[in-house]
Amino acid sequence: MPKADIEPLIALLRSAPVPQSVAEMRANMEAFAPIINANAPAVGRTLSSVAVAPGVGADILVPPGTPPFPTLLYLHGGGWTIGSPRTHARLAAQLCIAAGAVVVVVDYRLAPEHPFPTGLEDCVAAARWARRAIADYGGDPTRLAVGGDSAGGNLAMGVVNALDGEIAFRAALLIYGGFDLALDLGTYGTDPATEDPILTRRMMDLMIGAYLSAGADPNDPRVSPIKADVRQFPPACLIVGAADVLYPQSLALHEKLRGAGRSSVLHTYADMPHAFLQLPGLPDAEQAIGAAGAFLRAHLR
Repeated sequence: MPKADIEPLIALLRSAPVPQSVAEMRANMEAFAPIINANAPAVGRTLSSVAVAPGVGADILVPPGTPPFPTLLYLHGGGWTIGSPRTHARLAAQLCIAAGAVVVVVDYRLAPEHPFPTGLEDCVAAARWARRAIADYGGDPTRLAVGGDSAGGNLAMGVVNALDGEIAFRAALLIYGGFDLALDLGTYGTDPATEDPILTRRMMDLMIGAYLSAGADPNDPRVSPIKADVRQFPPACLIVGAADVLYPQSLALHEKLRGAGRSSVLHTYADMPHAFLQLPGLPDAEQAIGAAGAFLRAHLR
């Protein structure tokens, strides 16, 4: 979309106070949820808070039609510290309809109460549950994909790596993921006028600090999955805005996958900030959902 069309929204986002704690970020996310979830498409049915592991639930969205459907295990974003299936309800419904797939949105436990590796372990457990039990909800466990946005993209890649040789995922949908927590951001955040208004340096520091608060090494491939061996990685679709501070990480992962001989497609959207798929009224977001749906349908048919 033309840059002038998004500038008023960016200006509005820049005018909001930057949260100074995880609690403030959570409050802001919950307050914003009715806006980002408005006008969600209707799905066939939704089951809330289904137990998928001890202490871990998930919302399951089933598309209209006749099962069995392919299945997408979806891991929400929020810097490992905020977000839930509720804050990503519209995005999950859009993917459910676009892909014609059962979508399992995992309510993994969050930091700092549950730092690494809890969130990743919860998502791995949910993937095993999906393969074992998703047929009871109309899903086909032999046509399983994994996806996520932002921190969820990191976790989605981590799930694939952790279950290499155990679950053969058909595809990975990685939406503006943070794949390298050891990356030096340099001067990012020193000029508020050039910061991504959705993901400021202050917020990134809070989120990463909370996630790694039990002493995890940011160079651990489970923390920074771009550092893992990707020679067996499934076909990947990467979606990111060119104005996103995490754009270079999607580009680097795309190049690494291609260099390893893996299938990877990178969809870049000019002038789009972080989390643009959940911002209201953006044609680029609708195009990105269409691209994600087409990718999943192609690999899960």
